[in-house]
Amino acid sequence: MRLGKPQAAPNLAIRGHEATDRMPLDVLIVGDSAAIRKILHRVLEQTDLQIGKVWEASDGLEALAVLAANQVGLILSDINMPNMNGIEMLAKIKEKATLTQAPIIMVTTEGSQEKVMQALELGARGYVRKPFTPDQIKEKLVGLI
Repeated sequence: MRLGKPQAAPNLAIRGHEATDRMPLDVLIVGDSAAIRKILHRVLEQTDLQIGKVWEASDGLEALAVLAANQVGLILSDINMPNMNGIEMLAKIKEKATLTQAPIIMVTTEGSQEKVMQALELGARGYVRKPFTPDQIKEKLVGLI
């Protein structure tokens, strides 16, 4: 048996970038519109982030259940939703800090500056107004992750 040169490790490129030691980012997308949740999921896939699991929740109550059972690295959430809106969800997360320390970005049609400020005071790390472009979402994420 002849031993040759050691072979180089396979190229582990991720969307045009070299692989890093970073763990994949698990994401929770919260909103009552299934179409918007799917669009956000697609936008995440287009970023240079290494995305792991993506959970979806249609309101704050479902989101809290996901957070109670899973570790999430990022939350994208609407403000206006039935059952439990995004502001109420943020208050519950702040009240029970063990749920998550993940950055939360609000993606909303909410025009009230008061509600947006309330979300930021409750721990949201930023917001993007609908309709949004994929570049706007990517820009927010680059600053946080």
